[in-house]
Amino acid sequence: MGLVLALVSLYIAVAGSYAGYDYLAFFGGIAAVGALIWGNSTIKRLCSYGIGTGVPSAGMLAFGSGVIAMLFAAKLAVISPFLVPIAGLIIALIVGLILGWISNSVLNMKIPVMTRSIAELAAVGSLALMGLTIVATGHITFTQITSFTLDILGITVNMYDASYIGAGIIAVSFMLGAIALQHPFNACLGPGEKQDRTNMLTIECGFLSKIVMAVISFAFVSMVAAWISLIIALIGWYWSYKKYFALSKRDAAAWLNAKPFSDAEE
Repeated sequence: MGLVLALVSLYIAVAGSYAGYDYLAFFGGIAAVGALIWGNSTIKRLCSYGIGTGVPSAGMLAFGSGVIAMLFAAKLAVISPFLVPIAGLIIALIVGLILGWISNSVLNMKIPVMTRSIAELAAVGSLALMGLTIVATGHITFTQITSFTLDILGITVNMYDASYIGAGIIAVSFMLGAIALQHPFNACLGPGEKQDRTNMLTIECGFLSKIVMAVISFAFVSMVAAWISLIIALIGWYWSYKKYFALSKRDAAAWLNAKPFSDAEE
């Protein structure tokens, strides 16, 4: 479900960008949330083998692999921008399979689901990064994310230093996505972990990341598009936070109204 949501949302955003409608960029954030839901399930399955301390590193590995796949796929936009989402998914799966094989066969970790899980996490990283990139810039093509157009006294100047990649905003996307991927299960793991509560925290983290990218988007997309992304991100975050809070209270131990321990001196 997360994979389907991510791909459908990415293609809606890409179609909008191709048609010149950047106000559909907010679908990139929906794609990132969908990818993170998939990733949350994968991390839970992988870390059920007793490597709970590996949850943060799994998030970093996912987005480290994903950024390679995303940039490679973005170059294919010269053929067609509609190639980028599916190419990013396929390239990430290939990179992830290689890394998973190295983890199991070379590093000798011998975890049955390692190869498949690392492949899935790489795909999650790629899809989530593409989604966050579209929210920020309204585009997913390599040319668009490596250049920034500025009009100076009627002269159009293309600047690399102020672009999505040149200004290092891709690093912000990387960290926002990696933390949103690894935090939910890391925060909820244990004997009381419930999948619906962990998934809701994943959605909340995804929308929280989208809020940051929506604020950044004011520098790259039209004012209308940026406000649409920001408002939808705020609504999504508020809704998911309230739902997560309610699920946390449902799963919490009963409050017994106990009095504080008195000091021994008293």
